[in-house]
Amino acid sequence: MTEAGLVIEGAAIATVDGAGTEYSSGHLVVRDGRIAAVGAGPAPVVAGARRVDGSGCLLTPGLVNTHHHLYQWATRGYAQQGTLFEWLTALYPVWARVTEPVVGAAAAAGLAWLARSGCTTTTDHHYLFPRGSGDLLASTVEAAGRIGLRFHPCRGSMDLGVSRGGLPPDEVVEPIGAILEATRVAVERFHDPEPGAMVRVAVAPCSPFSVSTELLAESAALGRSMGLRLHTHLAETLDEEAYCRERHGCTPVEYLDKLGWLGSDVWLAHTVHLAPAEITRLGATATGVAHCPSSNARLGSGIAPIRALLDAGAPVGLGVDGAASQEAGRLVEELRQALYAARLRGGPAALSARQSLALATIGGARCLGRDDEIGSLEPGKLADLALWRLDGLGHAGIADPVAALVFGAAPPLELLTVAGSAVVERDELCTADETALASDLRRACKEVGND
Repeated sequence: MTEAGLVIEGAAIATVDGAGTEYSSGHLVVRDGRIAAVGAGPAPVVAGARRVDGSGCLLTPGLVNTHHHLYQWATRGYAQQGTLFEWLTALYPVWARVTEPVVGAAAAAGLAWLARSGCTTTTDHHYLFPRGSGDLLASTVEAAGRIGLRFHPCRGSMDLGVSRGGLPPDEVVEPIGAILEATRVAVERFHDPEPGAMVRVAVAPCSPFSVSTELLAESAALGRSMGLRLHTHLAETLDEEAYCRERHGCTPVEYLDKLGWLGSDVWLAHTVHLAPAEITRLGATATGVAHCPSSNARLGSGIAPIRALLDAGAPVGLGVDGAASQEAGRLVEELRQALYAARLRGGPAALSARQSLALATIGGARCLGRDDEIGSLEPGKLADLALWRLDGLGHAGIADPVAALVFGAAPPLELLTVAGSAVVERDELCTADETALASDLRRACKEVGND
């Protein structure tokens, strides 16, 4: 498809560019995997290009998922009434049984489901490496290649076991030296810094209650020496805040700030519990935030101050989070959840449908440092596109197509492309057999005891 080109015409288009440009009926042209033109009215003639009739559809940038734990697709449904710490305590022993085949099957299923929900770029924060479990990170990279999504695997880590005052059991943590060496190797094997890269690696110690101060500092130094982005969980629950105050004498944000862990090369998952000065600090340092509203609701963690973060200038993207704390795993549904959460906290004007779409696209691209390549429909950017069908019963009568996408039911995908190549077409995955993926996932669930 990318060699001959692709033309989509007759669709409503939300470009999510800096001016918020939209077309009630427009066209988009793809050449060599990048957007060549976008505008109003009929498309120009492009010799040999595939033409797609977008009538009744809305064309948006592909959605960007800024936080996930793909291995958790094999462990859904546990600790249904637990807080974060209770949920983790219940699941750590189960996760200790994951293996390379389990993680590969879970990752493939999770990535396929993300694609079916409009996602073209996703992260994965994999921080669990039980001894003897195999090449877990490689299995996620291989799965992303199979499904065809742009992938930002985060080489996570935990070194602070329960015997040293951390939350995880000792059998699922690693020594610092092994973590840093494994991170270097992962970067050498998988990281592609070139334009248009399909895989980019980030450095991602797990959380203040599972990682030592030394590992946080060493990870930041390593990541920055290699030109990588940094990621971790932060300020998700009041239990975490109490832990940091008792152990470090400060809040989670203050703790990371002391260690040099705020900056434009960092994005943080959750940030639910923030003081006003901390919101200002995240904005001033351009530290990104992965907002995970459904996961926060599932665990009863609270509502992140997204309106205030946006007003402070912090980049904010959306994340589905791991499937063990967000079993639905559909990124498009997080647009509505983010809007609802913001309004529950700040009233009906706190977040608009278009602002929610921006979180899921250009906001996520900013968090990953790729807003020059993805996140909006502009000439020269990568042709990562989502064409949503809005002319069915579920959306009939909603005149505003962006409102239909955000407020309405999750619509079927007419087409999803990464670099102009189809990943989903007519609401079916093109790159793998969904029945086989589901069968593999069921076997993986049985292997870890979740059947």
